[in-house]
Amino acid sequence: MEAKGIDFAAIPQTAIRVVTSPAAFFREMPKSGGFLEPLVFMVVMSVISGVLGGVLHALSNFLGLHLYTGVAVGFMAIVMMPVLAAIGSAIFGFIAAGILFVIWKLMGSNEDYETAYRCTAYLAAITPITTVLGIIPYVGGAIGLVVILYYLVTASIETHGIPLRKAWIVFGIIIAVFVVLNVSAQITARRFARNMEQASESWKDASQEMQKAAEEMQKRMKEEMEKQNPPVEPSK
Repeated sequence: MEAKGIDFAAIPQTAIRVVTSPAAFFREMPKSGGFLEPLVFMVVMSVISGVLGGVLHALSNFLGLHLYTGVAVGFMAIVMMPVLAAIGSAIFGFIAAGILFVIWKLMGSNEDYETAYRCTAYLAAITPITTVLGIIPYVGGAIGLVVILYYLVTASIETHGIPLRKAWIVFGIIIAVFVVLNVSAQITARRFARNMEQASESWKDASQEMQKAAEEMQKRMKEEMEKQNPPVEPSK
């Protein structure tokens, strides 16, 4: 499929349909047709998520909230978020699709890698939602993973013909592991950020005390030198 054949104007409608009617979308989704169209869709969704993430980080830094990991993010890092998100989705989308392809195959799917990739790419429609949910400390990422679980199960049932119970059990276990890892990582990151802030404050206080002690010592040395070498009064 050539780039000129991609209907960019239809991307918002496609994203809305994935989010609002996932069962119908994945049931009717073409299982073939090339990789370019779903790739473009995934990249666009990733750029939108990157912009949202950059805006939220900027607001967080401006308001002094330090959301996500609790650490302020530099301006250049915020600007680069959409670019990195686009590159990351273009590269790692194929890897994620490969992982899901293996999982679906083990679960009994008869679909090929292209179908797995198309499912993976269109699931990117929910990334702006998970990005916004990510601003909630500790539980935001976990809620986002639960949202992903629902759409993964829906795609498994409607596109790959996986039984509902099996889909919920398999992906439920996988997502549960990621939830635990996500919450643990956030707790560790925020604890590390607090420790770094406390260490910074302690070092600042210690530096001020050292500066005061040095000034006091300098003052005393000057007084001692003046006592030992009193100024000579000029003779009249």
